[in-house]
This record gives sequence, structure tokens and C-alpha cells, in this order.
Amino acid sequence: MNFRELQAANRRKTIGLLLGMAILMWVVVSASLTYFGGSTAGIVPIAVGISLVSVWGAYYGSDKLVLTMTGAKQLQESDNPKLFGLVQEVSIASGLPMPKVAMVEDDAPNAFATGRDPEHALIAFTTGILNVMDRDELQGVIAHEMSHVANRDTLVSAVAATTAGAIAIVSDLLTRMMFFGGSRDRNNNSNPLALIFSLVVLILAPLAALLLKSAISRKREALADATAVSFTRNPAGLRKALEVLATDSTVVRQRSNAVAHIWIESPLDGRGASKLFATHPPIEERIATLRAMESL
Repeated sequence: MNFRELQAANRRKTIGLLLGMAILMWVVVSASLTYFGGSTAGIVPIAVGISLVSVWGAYYGSDKLVLTMTGAKQLQESDNPKLFGLVQEVSIASGLPMPKVAMVEDDAPNAFATGRDPEHALIAFTTGILNVMDRDELQGVIAHEMSHVANRDTLVSAVAATTAGAIAIVSDLLTRMMFFGGSRDRNNNSNPLALIFSLVVLILAPLAALLLKSAISRKREALADATAVSFTRNPAGLRKALEVLATDSTVVRQRSNAVAHIWIESPLDGRGASKLFATHPPIEERIATLRAMESL
């Protein structure tokens, strides 16, 4: 597929996964009502409210929050005119406002983008990535990060995190009620199979939500790769950049779960964790896709 077809396919898959999370939320609510009856209905808005406050508060301050968590320092154009010029080139090509630029003092090559919308976007680079990549490779990295801005991936991640968080809170509260003998507002004619199914749903729902959230993140990374090509018309640049990252064994110091998904190469994926929970597609798969685009 060319980059346009890849963009469309990944957008469709993202929408499908988000719908899947909404359906999972409905299944959890139905299971709770089946098992406990109407007395649990009030838990759902409480869970959604907690998730909204925690996730969307971070969403609106995402640029400042991520700067603090990663140790990135915002730069002025005079600090690195060549880097600013390259970012501005991609900004013009993408039709997006010029983002803020930041630097992370870290030998591991990596980069990330954050910000709630294009007007509040920020792109950060490690010192390591500036040392090991040439102009074309760095342009591919910038285009990838600008693609996250263009595709509103911070917003998509916030929606996915809110839904997953609400599912986890509802399931956790109801599971605790089960084990601590919470009252069950149901009649004695309840179908035992339905009750068992409801119990299984409530226990497994948080895991399913995490799997869906990770799958959404992987699709947004694949979408960013395809969108980057639409900006530069040069899949070889990003492909070579990913090859540099694939051969480098160093890992950024700030590699907590909270920020792992924002880096162009996750510092956690592929380090003993299941691919089902990975936030990025395998880097070899991304390289192969970009190489295939070069022949089109």
C-alpha cells in the first residue's frame, strides 16, 4: 500500500478499536447490573468522573507535564539554528504551526512529540539522536513527530486512557464488592450461567481494556509513519532513521510506563513484555513497510 492507503487503513482500525473499548465498557456495565443489580449503577459515573479528572487534567497540561517527567529543556532558535530550520521545513510542508523545540540530555537516540493541539505542540530530541543521525534521517524523525501532532494523537490517547481507566475503576470496585460480600440486588431466579459470565467479565475487563489501549497506540504509530511520508515524500529518510534506532542498544533513562508510548522508539517494548502490550509496532515491521513504499 502507498502512504495514503496506509493512513486510511490505520484511521479505520483506530476507530474500530475505540468502538471496541466503548463496547467493552457497555459489557462491563451490563455485567455489573446482572451480578449486583441496579444498586451499582451509580458506580459508573463516579468511575468516568475520576478518569476524566485524572486523564484530561494531564491532557491540558501535557506539554509541561512531559517536559518535567523527561527532563527536557525548551530551546531557543539561537541554541540550535540548524535544528530549528529543519523543524520549520517540515512544519511548512505539513501546514502546521511551528512547534516548540526541546532537548533531553541523554546519549540514547530518541525523540517525542506532545501537546494537546497543534498550537501547543512541542517536539523534543535527545542529544544522542542529534549526534548519530544525518539530515535526511532527522527530517524523517521530525516528520514522524509532526504527524502525531497533525493526527491529534495526544487527544486519541486521552480518550483511550479515559475509557480504559473507567473500565478498570468500575471492575476493581465491583470485584472488591464481590470478595467482601457486597449486597446483590437481584432475585433468586437469576441465571447462574449469566452470573458466572458477569463475574468473568468483571475480572478480565481491565486486561482487555489495556490490550485495546496498547493496540490503539500501535496503530497511531503506524499512522504517524505513513503521515510522515506524506509530508516529506521520502520514506527512505524515516526508514534509515529507524534502522539507526534498531541497531542502537542504548535506552533513554526516563523510561517509565507513563511516558514510554510518546517516544519514537519505546524504551520498554521488546524488553520482556508481551507484544500484545507493546505501544509500538515491531521496529523491523515499520522498516519493512517504509522500504516497500520506496519501490512504489
